[in-house]
Amino acid sequence: MRFEGEYPSNWQEIAQAVKDEAGWCCVRCGHPHEPKTGYTLTVHHLTGNKAQSAWWNLAALCQRCHLRIQAKVVMQRAWYLPHSAWFLPYVAGYYASVHGLPDSKEYVLPRIEELIARGQS
Repeated sequence: MRFEGEYPSNWQEIAQAVKDEAGWCCVRCGHPHEPKTGYTLTVHHLTGNKAQSAWWNLAALCQRCHLRIQAKVVMQRAWYLPHSAWFLPYVAGYYASVHGLPDSKEYVLPRIEELIARGQS
Protein backbone atom coordinates (compact mmCIF):
# COMPACT_ATOMS: atom_id res chain seq x y z
CA MET A 1 0.00 0.00 0.00
CA ARG A 2 1.27 3.42 -0.88
CA PHE A 3 0.66 6.14 1.68
CA GLU A 4 0.08 9.69 0.55
CA GLY A 5 -1.16 13.03 1.75
CA GLU A 6 -0.68 14.87 4.99
CA TYR A 7 -2.75 14.53 8.11
CA PRO A 8 -5.26 17.38 8.41
CA SER A 9 -4.50 19.97 11.08
CA ASN A 10 -7.45 18.70 13.16
CA TRP A 11 -6.36 15.04 12.96
CA GLN A 12 -6.45 14.53 16.74
CA GLU A 13 -10.10 15.63 16.83
CA ILE A 14 -10.98 13.44 13.85
CA ALA A 15 -9.25 10.38 15.34
CA GLN A 16 -10.97 10.98 18.69
CA ALA A 17 -14.37 11.16 16.96
CA VAL A 18 -13.73 7.91 15.03
CA LYS A 19 -12.74 6.10 18.24
CA ASP A 20 -15.71 7.57 20.13
CA GLU A 21 -18.12 6.43 17.42
CA ALA A 22 -16.64 2.91 17.61
CA GLY A 23 -17.17 2.89 21.37
CA TRP A 24 -13.41 2.62 21.85
CA CYS A 25 -13.48 -0.93 20.44
CA CYS A 26 -11.88 -2.34 17.32
CA VAL A 27 -14.41 -2.48 14.47
CA ARG A 28 -12.78 -5.66 13.15
CA CYS A 29 -12.31 -7.86 16.23
CA GLY A 30 -14.42 -5.99 18.79
CA HIS A 31 -11.68 -5.86 21.43
CA PRO A 32 -11.76 -2.77 23.66
CA HIS A 33 -8.91 -0.29 23.88
CA GLU A 34 -6.45 -1.86 26.34
CA PRO A 35 -2.91 -0.61 25.69
CA LYS A 36 -1.41 -2.74 28.49
CA THR A 37 -2.54 -5.92 26.72
CA GLY A 38 -1.51 -4.83 23.21
CA TYR A 39 -4.91 -3.59 22.10
CA THR A 40 -4.24 0.09 21.57
CA LEU A 41 -6.98 1.58 19.41
CA THR A 42 -5.72 3.32 16.28
CA VAL A 43 -7.37 4.90 13.24
CA HIS A 44 -6.45 3.38 9.90
CA HIS A 45 -6.79 5.16 6.55
CA LEU A 46 -8.15 2.37 4.37
CA THR A 47 -7.13 4.04 1.09
CA GLY A 48 -3.69 4.99 2.41
CA ASN A 49 -4.45 8.68 1.86
CA LYS A 50 -3.96 10.49 5.17
CA ALA A 51 -5.58 13.64 3.80
CA GLN A 52 -8.85 11.78 3.05
CA SER A 53 -10.96 12.04 6.20
CA ALA A 54 -14.26 10.67 4.90
CA TRP A 55 -15.90 8.28 7.37
CA TRP A 56 -15.53 5.35 4.95
CA ASN A 57 -11.75 5.82 4.88
CA LEU A 58 -11.25 5.81 8.65
CA ALA A 59 -11.55 2.58 10.63
CA ALA A 60 -10.98 2.30 14.37
CA LEU A 61 -8.71 -0.75 14.64
CA CYS A 62 -6.64 -2.19 17.44
CA GLN A 63 -2.94 -2.29 16.64
CA ARG A 64 -3.13 -6.03 16.00
CA CYS A 65 -5.88 -5.74 13.40
CA HIS A 66 -4.31 -2.59 11.94
CA LEU A 67 -1.09 -4.48 11.27
CA ARG A 68 -2.97 -7.51 9.88
CA ILE A 69 -4.93 -5.58 7.28
CA GLN A 70 -2.62 -2.68 6.46
CA ALA A 71 -0.88 -4.34 3.52
CA LYS A 72 -3.81 -6.58 2.58
CA VAL A 73 -6.75 -4.23 2.24
CA VAL A 74 -6.37 -2.23 -0.95
CA MET A 75 -9.56 -0.32 -1.63
CA GLN A 76 -8.72 0.22 -5.30
CA ARG A 77 -8.34 -3.52 -5.97
CA ALA A 78 -11.15 -5.50 -7.56
CA TRP A 79 -12.65 -7.89 -5.00
CA TYR A 80 -14.00 -11.22 -6.15
CA LEU A 81 -14.61 -12.83 -2.76
CA PRO A 82 -17.23 -11.63 -0.25
CA HIS A 83 -16.16 -8.79 2.00
CA SER A 84 -15.89 -9.30 5.75
CA ALA A 85 -18.91 -7.97 7.66
CA TRP A 86 -16.91 -5.24 9.43
CA PHE A 87 -15.57 -3.97 6.09
CA LEU A 88 -18.87 -3.73 4.18
CA PRO A 89 -19.89 -0.18 5.18
CA TYR A 90 -16.41 1.19 4.46
CA VAL A 91 -16.04 -0.36 1.04
CA ALA A 92 -19.63 0.58 0.14
CA GLY A 93 -18.81 4.20 1.03
CA TYR A 94 -15.66 3.98 -1.08
CA TYR A 95 -17.61 2.58 -4.05
CA ALA A 96 -20.20 5.35 -3.69
CA SER A 97 -17.43 7.93 -3.75
CA VAL A 98 -15.64 6.57 -6.82
CA HIS A 99 -18.94 6.24 -8.71
CA GLY A 100 -19.85 9.88 -8.01
CA LEU A 101 -22.71 9.01 -5.67
CA PRO A 102 -23.34 10.55 -2.26
CA ASP A 103 -20.96 8.97 0.24
CA SER A 104 -22.62 10.03 3.48
CA LYS A 105 -23.49 7.31 5.99
CA GLU A 106 -27.16 8.24 5.59
CA TYR A 107 -26.97 7.41 1.89
CA VAL A 108 -24.56 4.46 2.02
CA LEU A 109 -25.72 2.33 4.96
CA PRO A 110 -29.19 1.48 3.61
CA ARG A 111 -27.67 0.75 0.16
CA ILE A 112 -24.68 -1.42 1.09
CA GLU A 113 -25.65 -4.40 -1.08
CA GLU A 114 -26.40 -2.21 -4.10
CA LEU A 115 -23.11 -0.33 -3.76
CA ILE A 116 -21.08 -3.53 -3.28
CA ALA A 117 -22.62 -4.96 -6.45
CA ARG A 118 -21.86 -1.74 -8.31
CA GLY A 119 -18.26 -1.72 -7.10
CA GLN A 120 -17.68 -5.32 -8.07
CA SER A 121 -19.10 -4.99 -11.59
